[in-house]
Amino acid sequence: MATDSPPGRDVEKNNSPMAEELEGTHLKDAVTATVLASSAPERKLVWRQDKRIVPLSAGIYFLCYLDRSNIGNARVLNSSTHNDMQTETGASEYQYTIALMIFLIGYFLFEVPSNILLKKLRPSRWLAFLMFSWGAVTIGLGGVNNVAQMTGVRFLLGAVEAGLFPGLVYYLTFWYKTDERSVRVAFILASATLAGAFGGAIAYGIGHMNQTRGLSAWRWLFFLEGIPSCLSAILVWFFLPDYPERASWLSESEKDLAAQRLYLEGAKGSAASMTWDEAKATLTDWRLYGHFAIYFAVSLPFSSLSLFSPSIVAGLGYHDLEAQLFTVPPWAVAYVVQILVAWSADHFNARAYHCAGAAVVGAAGFLASAVLPANSYSSRYGCLIVGTAGAFASIPPMLGWLTSNMWSTASIGLAVALNVSIGAGLGQMPGVWIYKADEASRGYPTGHGVNCAMLAVVAVGALALRHYYTRKNKTLLNAAAEGITPRLYKL
Repeated sequence: MATDSPPGRDVEKNNSPMAEELEGTHLKDAVTATVLASSAPERKLVWRQDKRIVPLSAGIYFLCYLDRSNIGNARVLNSSTHNDMQTETGASEYQYTIALMIFLIGYFLFEVPSNILLKKLRPSRWLAFLMFSWGAVTIGLGGVNNVAQMTGVRFLLGAVEAGLFPGLVYYLTFWYKTDERSVRVAFILASATLAGAFGGAIAYGIGHMNQTRGLSAWRWLFFLEGIPSCLSAILVWFFLPDYPERASWLSESEKDLAAQRLYLEGAKGSAASMTWDEAKATLTDWRLYGHFAIYFAVSLPFSSLSLFSPSIVAGLGYHDLEAQLFTVPPWAVAYVVQILVAWSADHFNARAYHCAGAAVVGAAGFLASAVLPANSYSSRYGCLIVGTAGAFASIPPMLGWLTSNMWSTASIGLAVALNVSIGAGLGQMPGVWIYKADEASRGYPTGHGVNCAMLAVVAVGALALRHYYTRKNKTLLNAAAEGITPRLYKL
């Protein structure tokens, strides 16, 4: 292997308390020289990893997001004949919103434990278990008959889906360097926008199954979208690779190269479990709360769009099954924009600027939606596309930035879990309340206005964090001994 560490030794700690102490000049120079000298083999290795990891990871998240957000489609599916989920479960607007929010409580509570278990139990095993579980719970959601059942099952869905997205972001750090992660995160996260697009199209098709075998179409929606997750869990169990050093499909030379690439910039499958001192150091690293804050802010548009897109589109003059179909274009545009922005952010080492720029564009789209006349359907539909694309495009650089500035396996896993727990867990809770049913005729000004404000917070926060890291880098450079280049924070 590329390292000479004895078996079982935690190379990150290197008999020292901090992972940063791997930064010895001789080690850094040796590793960098080896990898640079093997640039063609490295590109070949990354491409082999991409073919094996990215499509499978994106497919996992696609099914997860499809099963999470289909309750928004079920809410309006066949509402013209009163066969929608809300009517048949007897839920009021308030009770239905509670059922949406209870998912996020389960999501918040189980983020951190799930990421710890991912490292302990191997990614392929843990992610396959989660996938089968949420597929089964989704199928169960198709059998609920009242508000209490709907709320309880949604809580279970949040608990089993909690570890998926932070787990995938953490998982990528075992395989990719810091300047390679944002675009991979984008491909995974973009599958959520793809799920939003396909979700509307699928709901449109399943809507024509209303009363087939005596079941309303919304029940078929949950049944038919839960089954693929259960079946795909088998593929994940057997085909998702855990760590480069254990990948049977890599040659020994490729495993060595993978270890060299990630010696300084990646998580390690061989790293020891987190200690209390490491957990304490991560929890009291106050700069991280700046990352958590901007992820909290972006989670409001993320959650509100995932749950209310069919309702928003229905408020633009489209109805019933037509509303399902017209949810597709905003997600399709967001898919392309996300990937382009993430690639550019990594390529130019400018994650903050890309995050802030995308957020500003999204904020402008939501602001225009909030102030335009309610009957300006075409203009407001265009603004919805802009707002969705901007909001979702700001997230991959944000996540790639966080993992790039964490320097040990334990701290990456905990920081990512906390980020998604605080951001996506707590941050998404207000998102279920901001699109008020009684504002549909006025174009949901409160929802659009809040999302505009939150994306403005993202833009300002990202630029403030960049300023902080720029100052820290100057301090590190000034303090470094002559001839030694310290490890700098990514921007």
